[in-house]
Amino acid sequence: MKIRAVTNADHDAIWKIFHEIVSAGDTYALDPKMSREEALAYWFRADTRTYVAEKNGRVVGTYILRPNQLGPGSHVANAAFMVASDAQGTGVGRTMAVHCLHEARQSGFRAMQFNYVISTNTPAIRLWQELGFEIVGTLPGAFRHPEKGYVDVYMLFRSLLP
Repeated sequence: MKIRAVTNADHDAIWKIFHEIVSAGDTYALDPKMSREEALAYWFRADTRTYVAEKNGRVVGTYILRPNQLGPGSHVANAAFMVASDAQGTGVGRTMAVHCLHEARQSGFRAMQFNYVISTNTPAIRLWQELGFEIVGTLPGAFRHPEKGYVDVYMLFRSLLP
C-alpha cells in the first residue's frame, strides 16, 4: 500500500469514497445529501493537506490533515479518515493513521485532537486508543445515528511531543 499526496486526478475516487461513507450517515456529522462540489470543497480546504491510500493502483482510502483551530490553537492538528467499504478491515485505516501522525509531527504540530468521534464507531475508537489517543470528553446524545438513535460523541486527544 502506498500513501501519497493527492493529485487532481484523485477527485473522482475521493468523491466515490466520501459519498459512500457520508451518505451512510453513521460516522460523520456531515449532510448525507452533500453534493460532490460541497464534499470536495470540504476535503480540499485551503488549510488542508489531503492524502490517499493506494493499493494495486486503486485509491482505497483518503485522509485530511489540518489545524484544529486558528491562531493560538493552530499547533494542534485535526484529521479525518475515510476508507472504501470494500477495503475496511484490511489495514488501510491504520496505515493512513500512522502516516498522518508522522506528517503531523513533521509539520510541527504538538498534538492531535479529534472533535467528534461517534461512539458507535468502535473500530476507529479502538485504533485511536491503540495509537495513544485518550477520550478526553463525551458529548451525551450529540449524534443522531440512522439506526441507533441519539448516541454519544467522543473528543480524543494525543500529544505528538517526544
